[in-house]
Amino acid sequence: MSTLTCANSAQPDIRQLLGQKLMLDFRYFCQNDVQCRQPMTTLPTELASFIKQYHIGGVILFAENVQQTAQIIKLTTDLQQASETPLFISIDQEGGRVARINRAEATSFTGNMSIGATYKKYGDKYATSVATVIAKELSSLGINVNFAPTVDVNANPLNPVINVRSFGEDPKQVALLGAAQVKAFEHHGVISALKHFPGHGDTHVDSHTGLPKVDHTLAQIERQDLYPFAHIIKQQQPGMIMTAHIQYPELDSSTVTNKQGDKMIRPATMSRAIMHDLLRGKMNYQGVTITDALDMAGVSDFFTPIDAVIETFNAGVDIALMPIQIRNPKDLVQFATFFDALVNAAATGELNQQDLIQSNQRIAELKSRMLSKNGTPSLAIAKSMLGNPQHRKVEAELALAAITEVKNQNMLPIKAEEGAHIHLIMPDRQKAAALKQALLTEINKNITISITSLQAFKPERAKQGILQADWVISAYASPEQSAAEIGGMDDLAELVSYEVSKQQQPKALFELMQFAHTHKKESLFISLRAPYEIAKYAPYNQAVLASYAYNVDVVIENDVRGPAYTALAKVITGNAKAYGRLPVSIDNK
Repeated sequence: MSTLTCANSAQPDIRQLLGQKLMLDFRYFCQNDVQCRQPMTTLPTELASFIKQYHIGGVILFAENVQQTAQIIKLTTDLQQASETPLFISIDQEGGRVARINRAEATSFTGNMSIGATYKKYGDKYATSVATVIAKELSSLGINVNFAPTVDVNANPLNPVINVRSFGEDPKQVALLGAAQVKAFEHHGVISALKHFPGHGDTHVDSHTGLPKVDHTLAQIERQDLYPFAHIIKQQQPGMIMTAHIQYPELDSSTVTNKQGDKMIRPATMSRAIMHDLLRGKMNYQGVTITDALDMAGVSDFFTPIDAVIETFNAGVDIALMPIQIRNPKDLVQFATFFDALVNAAATGELNQQDLIQSNQRIAELKSRMLSKNGTPSLAIAKSMLGNPQHRKVEAELALAAITEVKNQNMLPIKAEEGAHIHLIMPDRQKAAALKQALLTEINKNITISITSLQAFKPERAKQGILQADWVISAYASPEQSAAEIGGMDDLAELVSYEVSKQQQPKALFELMQFAHTHKKESLFISLRAPYEIAKYAPYNQAVLASYAYNVDVVIENDVRGPAYTALAKVITGNAKAYGRLPVSIDNK
């Protein structure tokens, strides 16, 4: 692979400068032009030629692209060989709900809010160990950029997209944990990407589906939203920072004309005041900036792909992520038109050529510093690295350290004797099976555990199970998954149907919980995700636990498990103590 075009070249190649500023997804690729849902797991010849022809600077991989260890290594190796320059190969492997690699194969952990719950007792221990494991596993696969950590300060209980992806609501704690992860990721050869600048924590709109606006004062923005970014930049310049498709009028109230012909406040992604003057000027960030996905509704509802990229580049952002969809050969033709329009914008001065050169210099420096020593990944090393016993041990330790006892009126621990009966009310049968198996393992006695799945159940049978039980354990996970967690914009239709199917569950859970309370049953509620829901359910339960996670990692016939369920069972039965502390504020009366 040759070196990148340098900033001091006498006549820089505009096409190469522009190609290096694009990061594309090949999540699906088909040979016909119908709606494509065929995962791209091996690199087609036409995509290999395409990467070389347009000097593409990077690709992002999704779960569909990374299905099996040997296949991933072959794909990342072929991607690098297709490029004349080192290629950014990126992924969203935050841990917790956002983890693209098969959970049964890679170590996925219980996520950032669970790390936040361990902070009071363990400091940044788990932030460091989690990032170290993730970096080692990604690097062994040939993946060199991780879009993590998320350092948004989750100050809004109604935040639909960040919530447990955040370390918590305390900006200083978020900053310290985020800094530890940046250091660990990059020490182990994986470029980190802080997100989502200047902050997505206090929004009630998901930028995948709309355009959020944050109306904080400047003092509040500096104290809350910007603080983690500012702290981490001072501690250690992260390789990348990702933008947020969010309006921040106090930072930039200037307007831009959208494709409907209306004037609107510039999203941060398209704001030079935010992405250049603030981030580079005032905050002294020297690294590479990258947009959040440009196919998200926060941008695509208002701008054509070419206009979005031009506005983004003129704002001073270095890399446009997923600006145009590539799903079939017809899309490659459309990309050619898109790329020619970018070249024309540079030729006519609509794009500033000096900005392009400086951007290329930053990209080249990062690639030279972080990617130049990377060799071809080894299948033997990757197989020994992914999900190895030591990594799984760290995963289990974090899950247990995070369990938080929010309320306990002399109910826990449960001391079940022979013949005892526990009734579980769970979001679905898979989660119920995981908790049941974990409880039976910890209790190790002949007891009955009956199940009500909120996905489909008969109310009278559920009530009968409650009446027969010595203890009732119910659990729920809110809010619902966002597009970021389920995958991306391709999954939006599936996400909507998933939400519709789940909308009656909270009502059903609440009614069953009230029934158990009326009949004076010893009841435990477990918050499996964002703990804000505890305020609603706590009055009807003698005990409340929070796990911040509900991942099921291994499903082999009747063997269903996950680190959060094992940890919960240990605490419920008294075989371990709950040392976690809530990283966000709730009313738990």
